[in-house]
Amino acid sequence: MADYVRAHEVFCALHRAEPHRMEGLDMHSTTLWHLKEEVELSYLAQQATDFDKLSSEACLQKEHDTALAFFQRAIQLDPSFTYAYTLSGHEYVANEDFEKAVNCYRHAIRTDSRHYNAWYGLGAIYYRQEKFEFAEYHFKRALEINPRSSLLHCFLGMVLHATQRCDEALTTLATAAELQPLNPQARFQRANVLITQQRYKDALAELHVVKNFAPRESSVHFMMGKVAKKLGRTEEAMKYFTLALHFHPKDNNQIKIAIDKINEPDHDDDDRM
Repeated sequence: MADYVRAHEVFCALHRAEPHRMEGLDMHSTTLWHLKEEVELSYLAQQATDFDKLSSEACLQKEHDTALAFFQRAIQLDPSFTYAYTLSGHEYVANEDFEKAVNCYRHAIRTDSRHYNAWYGLGAIYYRQEKFEFAEYHFKRALEINPRSSLLHCFLGMVLHATQRCDEALTTLATAAELQPLNPQARFQRANVLITQQRYKDALAELHVVKNFAPRESSVHFMMGKVAKKLGRTEEAMKYFTLALHFHPKDNNQIKIAIDKINEPDHDDDDRM
């Protein structure tokens, strides 16, 4: 379910055909959540609530604490409602309460062992905690269930990179990019791996592709500046640093330091960006 736009189109067609159908609204709302369509998400929730105020699918709220209360209500109404456990886990992650998030994801897996979202959620937590062996295991379990997820391949590639398996990481991230060509994250992560391998020209080529997808993303311009500097292209590096500063004028100390040190040699530990 990596193609959320297409999934949204299908759900909309189904909703037009059967506007009072409650089954499947949990997956539709999850799709809208991934697309950050907050207005449409709220409208869908209101429609569901108006039709059936006691249904578990009607639970939706933006604020994390309130959302958690609604998801708990959904679980009370339907203890086998797997998505409610997973979405609760996502909310706990947003609040950085990882222990409760882990419990929610594990409960989701107990109710449905093929619920790949929960396997992904656990992997993402372990990745943040730098427990890379656990992260790899959970991402691979998720991929066994959903092998065509660009997101899952991307995160697995990041784990492989973190554990110094750069060639495997590049292959996995290439698969992620092929599965979802419009997702720049996989190419951004490939650039990170190429930088680790000191393949700076290849890294810059990947970053140019990412820049075309996200022309106003400060972090992309900043990384391009660092790579250009590695290649000895000082003027080009300054251009990218200046653009990075323009697109991210706040909390820009790192960019300013890079500009101030534009003519100083990089340290070896700068290869991981």
